[in-house]
Amino acid sequence: MQDKQSYKKLIVYQKSKELVLFVYEITREFPKTEEYVLLPQMRRAVVSIMANIVEGYAKSRKELIRFLSISIGSLTELEVYLDLCLELNYLKQKRYDKGYNLLIEVKKLLYGFQKSLRNGV
Repeated sequence: MQDKQSYKKLIVYQKSKELVLFVYEITREFPKTEEYVLLPQMRRAVVSIMANIVEGYAKSRKELIRFLSISIGSLTELEVYLDLCLELNYLKQKRYDKGYNLLIEVKKLLYGFQKSLRNGV
């Protein structure tokens, strides 16, 4: 078992947390009509990314790889929501680009971390 707090040193954790904060920031500005639809879906997906990194980190290597896969699934879900927000004009292009670039960065980190674990690094 690893140190319970050492996951905070992981770049993938730090960047996923940054993504959580970004999504919470942008969803505060959503129309009232999205209060029970898109807003909670986006928040649930983004929190799931970070939470699964942490939960998997407290388990075996094999379990961590599985939890990272779940994070990747949630990240892909969030990507669809971000695209939808742009098309619905809930986000301006500049904000979308910031979120999308952060999302891609987290995706690369997740895949890289997962690959290193599979290769025994």
